[in-house]
Amino acid sequence: MMRDLLTFLVGSAILLWLSRKAIVKPGRHGFYRFFAWEGILALLVLNHEPWGESPFSPHQIVSWLLMLGSILLVAHGYAVLKEEGKAGEQREDTALYDFEKTTKLVDCGIFAYIRHPMYASLLALAWGAFFQDPGWAGSAIASLTSFFLFLTAKADEQECLQFFGPDYADYMKRTRMFLPWLI
Repeated sequence: MMRDLLTFLVGSAILLWLSRKAIVKPGRHGFYRFFAWEGILALLVLNHEPWGESPFSPHQIVSWLLMLGSILLVAHGYAVLKEEGKAGEQREDTALYDFEKTTKLVDCGIFAYIRHPMYASLLALAWGAFFQDPGWAGSAIASLTSFFLFLTAKADEQECLQFFGPDYADYMKRTRMFLPWLI
């Protein structure tokens, strides 16, 4: 129990440091993302013990598939964003990470289907961690994390609308938030 608490506190300190520029800007996507990261950390700490105990149980299979999907989404999303986004200093927003400072609207690769592959990756990671050992506490944390990821995506969309204008509004009409053809 003490080790779990220490792990959570150290992890939280790291996440707070990584989010230090965004956390002071409530309403921005980085602000909400910090709380989503905290939820994922809480799920990982809460459900770490049973990992791998029953690898072929239905809930563990769902968990591993979600976590694999999370890895694929973030890897592909980051690669496409880095290659196509033309990150530059034109976006002088200090709350953005360098790779987020895209100056070109990215609408190819996974971005042709969903607007937020990296947030979808975090959703898959959160629910994957939940399904390692499903329970009421984990369900509440995963649901709250999902809510913060939704707020993150909505805030990010407002920021993109401000920067990219009508092109982003058109892009929003052609794509879904997290799941192609659904959400």
